[in-house]
Amino acid sequence: MELILWRHAEAEDGSGDDAARALTKRGHKQAKLMAAWLDKRLGKEWTVLASPAVRAQQTAVALGRKVETRERLDTSSGARDVLREAGWPKGGKVIVVGHQPTLGQVAGSLLGCDGDVAFRKGAIWWFVARERDGGSETVLKAVLNPDLLED
Repeated sequence: MELILWRHAEAEDGSGDDAARALTKRGHKQAKLMAAWLDKRLGKEWTVLASPAVRAQQTAVALGRKVETRERLDTSSGARDVLREAGWPKGGKVIVVGHQPTLGQVAGSLLGCDGDVAFRKGAIWWFVARERDGGSETVLKAVLNPDLLED
């Protein structure tokens, strides 16, 4: 299985409905840059799952693929919810667009860390589950911040 955790890009400050917060101009740029980078590396068999929050939806849509909205990926979800929705470790190739601190908790869990991992806005963490020598292991394939993709 391959799993890409993609934190939503920069969003407006919240003073009302948190789920309705949209991406800023910078956030749209971050999502577009990361989507372009990903698109060059992904085949067609990837499934894109996203939180119902507007900022996550806008980030996911930048990839230009079908997006499946999953209520269990909203801002109240936990690491187990994300892994269950993605089908880890036996699923296919899945991108989850979600939120911090949850995605940092997922990354920490997959890395065997105690505690959360910092997860920048618009960044991706790409994991692979594989069988080796009769056992299973998790490989961290890539970590990328959209600021590194800017000209």
